[in-house]
Amino acid sequence: MDLGVQDALGSFWHGDKLKMIELKYKFNDESLLETALTQSGANATHNNERLEFIGDRVLGLTVAEMLYKMYPNEAEGELSRRHSVLVSTETLAQIADEMDLAKHLHHGHMTAGRMRHIMANAVEAILGAIFLDGGFDVARGIIMEIWHDLALADATAPKDPKTTLQELVQRESSGDLPVYEYMEPTGAAHSPIFNVRVTALGKTATGSGTSKKVASINAAEELLKILAI
Repeated sequence: MDLGVQDALGSFWHGDKLKMIELKYKFNDESLLETALTQSGANATHNNERLEFIGDRVLGLTVAEMLYKMYPNEAEGELSRRHSVLVSTETLAQIADEMDLAKHLHHGHMTAGRMRHIMANAVEAILGAIFLDGGFDVARGIIMEIWHDLALADATAPKDPKTTLQELVQRESSGDLPVYEYMEPTGAAHSPIFNVRVTALGKTATGSGTSKKVASINAAEELLKILAI
């Protein structure tokens, strides 16, 4: 493995103030990091999909615990909306950008839109690799350090993009609702990417995600961007 990769992944930049957060972790098994940085398009057999699978769960649980403690007066729905934003493809892809992860990732040819998912998946894979190499407490500590300021960014819980879109459509039309169409999943059978198309006010947008719920939220968010133009 190129040790420069490990050095380059030693810090993260995030937030408006570009505060540097040190990863503070050196892999005992450096092959785990190499695998985390290998997308299936580059290697169909030895790639980061399994690490992404476990990293997604470690991230989800840790962020849920963090939000539970940070916002003791919020209801489940508010916590859920915060959680969705913090573990979303867009948030993960932004973290990947701030890590300058693209120049270290081994991947096949990808469109710009698909590349955002690949970058987000790689962040989850790195977290999964840390979990396997160092244990849950280590991975949890790193996640909480990186995500803590992100979780503090909004004083109030964000509104679900699907709810925002529905309210917009109902204001602008005679009671119509957005129409969601679930398309054929893509990706590996054991780790599918769900795709959703949403139509409202004569416009259409698509979204993808690791579940139908996430895909529909991302689709609604994309359509809101279009309708705001």
